[in-house]
Amino acid sequence: MKAVLPALARPLIEPRLPTGLDVAWFASREDAMKMIVDADIAWVDMQRVGTIGEAVLRAKHLKWLFTILAGIDFLDLPTLRRQGTIVTNGTGINALAVAEYAVMGVLAAAKRFDEVVRIADRHEWTLNAPGQIELFETKALIVGYGTIGAMIGERLKAFGVDVTGVTRSGRDGTLTPDGWRATLGDHDWVILAAPSTDRTQALIGADELAAMKPSAWLINIARGDMVDQDALIEALTKRRIAGAFLDTVNPEPLPPEHPLWDAPNTIHTMHLSGRSQTKMFLRAATLFVNNLDAFLAGREMRNVVDLDAGY
Repeated sequence: MKAVLPALARPLIEPRLPTGLDVAWFASREDAMKMIVDADIAWVDMQRVGTIGEAVLRAKHLKWLFTILAGIDFLDLPTLRRQGTIVTNGTGINALAVAEYAVMGVLAAAKRFDEVVRIADRHEWTLNAPGQIELFETKALIVGYGTIGAMIGERLKAFGVDVTGVTRSGRDGTLTPDGWRATLGDHDWVILAAPSTDRTQALIGADELAAMKPSAWLINIARGDMVDQDALIEALTKRRIAGAFLDTVNPEPLPPEHPLWDAPNTIHTMHLSGRSQTKMFLRAATLFVNNLDAFLAGREMRNVVDLDAGY
C-alpha cells in the first residue's frame, strides 16, 4: 500500500509508521502532483487549498485522504464519494487557536484595539478610549456550535456574555438553521463558526445585516463565502452595523485593490487564526498515525467526513 506524505512531517511520523507501508515524501507541489497518482493514502496539505484539491483530482485509486484542515470545501466531494474515498479532516487540531482568535476579535472590537494601535503608531497620547464596550451582559450568537463554536462560547461566557448557539439539530438548547435569523436583532456579536457547505453560501446577506443591531459586530472565523461581501461593504459604509472582524474573506488572498480592505470599521486578520499556534503539526501527526492504525486494522477512524453533508 502506497502513502504520499509531507516531508515537513517526516520527523514526526516516520518512526511511528508500520513496516511494509510504501511511503513517498513530497516537498513541493510538483512532487505531490506526481506521487498522488497511484497512492492509496494521501496527506497532501499545501499552503494553497486550491492546489490540494487539484492534486487530489489526479489520484486514480485513493482509499483514504487525510487533511489537517477542518473545512473541506476545496475538494471535489462528489468525485471522492463516487470513488469510495474516505476523507478525514483536522477538526480539533486548530480548535483552541481559532477559538482564542475569535474571542480576541470580540475583545478587539469591543475596545477598538485596532484604533489604539494606530494612535500609538502616530506617537499620539489620547485620553479617550476608542472602544468602551464591556463584554459583561452583552449577547453573542454563534452560528455553528460545533467543536470550535462551543469553545468560543465557553470562553465568552467567562466574560459574562450571554451565548446562543446554532446547530443543525437544535441540540442542547441551541437554535436550528430556520430559527436564528429572527433573533439577529437581539445580539451584539454575530459569530460565524459553521462549516462551509452549499447551504451556507452567502449565509449573511443584505437581509441579515439589516436585521442586526446598528451597534453589532460580525465576527467571521469560518469561511469568506458565508458572507455576501458586497452587502457587507454597503452595510459598513452606511454604518448599518458597527463593524466586522474578518479572519476569512473571498477570495483569498484578497486582492490589494479589493474595496473590502478599506471598508469602515473592518479588522482583517488574513486567515491567521489556525496558524496562531506552535502545536498544529504535532497534533496533526498524532491524529494521522492514530487514524492510519485504525484504517489498516479496519477500525473506526476519527474525524470521518460525511461527504453528502460536506463536513
